[in-house]
Amino acid sequence: MSQNFTPPAPDSYTAAPAPAPARGGNVGLAILGAAVTALAAGAAYGGILSAIDFQIGYLAAGVGFLVALVAVRLGGRNPILPPVSALLTLAGVYAGYVLAEAIAISENYGVPVPELLTTEIAKVHQSYVGTFDPISILFFAIGAYAAFQTARKAAA
Repeated sequence: MSQNFTPPAPDSYTAAPAPAPARGGNVGLAILGAAVTALAAGAAYGGILSAIDFQIGYLAAGVGFLVALVAVRLGGRNPILPPVSALLTLAGVYAGYVLAEAIAISENYGVPVPELLTTEIAKVHQSYVGTFDPISILFFAIGAYAAFQTARKAAA
């Protein structure tokens, strides 16, 4: 008893594989990495400021870009990373200004920079506050804006 039976033709529609879940990341590690990056980029910012003796907005934006990039790469799409990146960038830009001030004091008075940044940090801060100009506010804002926007867009 044989029957003529042909199996059904394969379906031309093949389901696409499910998309990979979004990488969550480690927020604590992202904040720590961004803080270290803020200090390192701030130190580079301060060194460049001291060497060229004037401010460049692109440098502050670069600090923000680096901080946000590290935060997003380590933390994934967490919505807390853009504001945290902006705040850490403010700290990094401030560290750069303080380092530039410490280098200037060291050149004028012969006090070593490491000593100025450890035991005499309050005096260096007071000196920076005394030489603070309104354009510095713009550079803080440029850095924070660059960090916020970079983290927001990179996490999207």
